[in-house]
Amino acid sequence: MRRLRILTWHVHGSYLYYLTQVPHDFYVLSKPARSAGYAGRFGHFPWGDNVHDMPVSEVARHEFDCILFQDDAHYLEDQHHILTPAQRALPRIYLEHDPPRDSPTDTPHLVDDPDTLLVHVTPFNRLMWDNGRTPTRVIEHGVLAPRDVEYSGTLARGLVVVNHLARRGRRLGADVFAQVREQVPLDLVGMGADEAGGLGEVRHDQLPAFAARYRFFFNPIRYTSMGLAVIEAMLLGMPIVGLATTEMACAIENGVSGYVDTDPARLVGHMHALLADPEHARALGANARRQAETRFGIERFVADWCDAFGTVTGTARTPPGQIALSTV
Repeated sequence: MRRLRILTWHVHGSYLYYLTQVPHDFYVLSKPARSAGYAGRFGHFPWGDNVHDMPVSEVARHEFDCILFQDDAHYLEDQHHILTPAQRALPRIYLEHDPPRDSPTDTPHLVDDPDTLLVHVTPFNRLMWDNGRTPTRVIEHGVLAPRDVEYSGTLARGLVVVNHLARRGRRLGADVFAQVREQVPLDLVGMGADEAGGLGEVRHDQLPAFAARYRFFFNPIRYTSMGLAVIEAMLLGMPIVGLATTEMACAIENGVSGYVDTDPARLVGHMHALLADPEHARALGANARRQAETRFGIERFVADWCDAFGTVTGTARTPPGQIALSTV
């Protein structure tokens, strides 16, 4: 099977990095200013040789096998302004990163097309969207295990990783973080963290070593998709504490890999227990790592995406170089 040529956008850097572990060729749209959504092959991620910068001005002169949309504006506007008629007729996938915002239960997805595959990143997200007549599938996150970094938990503090927490407000749990921080030692990192009294941004490739010292990971988010940062912390062997909302309610096994609850006060009690008992924290973290390896491993993620790309393009559904056991 040859490698497919997939045109897409740079929407979430971390997700794009993991997506490009799929052994196809990804052409990532760029504009000279590297503005949001058009950063192309850019940034500190160690991109592979299957990731190609694709200036918007050159798109019409190239051939692709599949279009992978990841944002409303790209689907509604770019496909008509940037893509040629022939490119618009190609097999296409819309990757929806988030749950619905306007109404959690009654929001029709903007893609209403039986010829487009709508991919959700969690079962919760697919459940909440009104997907209409568009075929759907769930491809849960897949994360590369950190190399040469092991959880120590020697720092008796909790770590929160959320970008722009202050400006994203209650939905991302800014108030929950502020409330809990008055009772438990917590550090916040991420883009714009200083706006909420945090430490600032830590580069993605430096985050595992930085995080591994903290006793536990706290996710204060009320309503968004399953965070890659949570899964990356699980793979480090950190115990997870968070709100029992969205996919978090199923991803964390209470009392086994961490603690989830809808009452922040009870979470504070669990945090104090983890701070007082490093061995208990280590045991929960080891369980979290095993769960993440099983559910969020990169091999399963790559296989799921190869199956999706093969399905929409009518080609083999196994990774290039592997023997297809079935293409039915």
